[in-house]
Amino acid sequence: MPSHNLTIRPERDVDAAAIRAVTSAAFPTPAEATLVDALRRQQASVISLVAEDGDRVVGHILFSPVTLNGSDQAMLGLAPMAVSPERQRQGIGTGLVRAGLDASRERGAAAVVVVGHPAFYPRFGFVPASRFSLRCEYDVPDDVFMAIELIPGVLRTGGFVRYHPAFADF
Repeated sequence: MPSHNLTIRPERDVDAAAIRAVTSAAFPTPAEATLVDALRRQQASVISLVAEDGDRVVGHILFSPVTLNGSDQAMLGLAPMAVSPERQRQGIGTGLVRAGLDASRERGAAAVVVVGHPAFYPRFGFVPASRFSLRCEYDVPDDVFMAIELIPGVLRTGGFVRYHPAFADF
């Protein structure tokens, strides 16, 4: 049941255990939760937001740096995003993605990439990254590797996208 007390805010140190619980529950294995912990530990979490219902964390989204053709252009990778299973399909993920993209713009990010569900992310403006001639370092289907330009035209050169090294372990 949707709540009117839902707040999306930046992650705080005290949220780590709740984020791990939500992420572990939302995915079939704890790999994504372990990835979040690794990115946090390596200080690679550029944007980390939680959805909170009252005092309970029910969702989380994380953005970390990615590189395009080895440059340090301000690009981010959205991964992972998790919502407690009993709270899915209530708009929490949508709110997290919108807030995360807004925060990405505010931080001056030029673009965001995601490996995600092809029926979910296009509603926010994501398109297959191949339309920008982008290639992912991981072997994923074309329709799940998506990108959005936050600065129009910034991806016109195309190229090879690399995620933070923490992703290599997962």
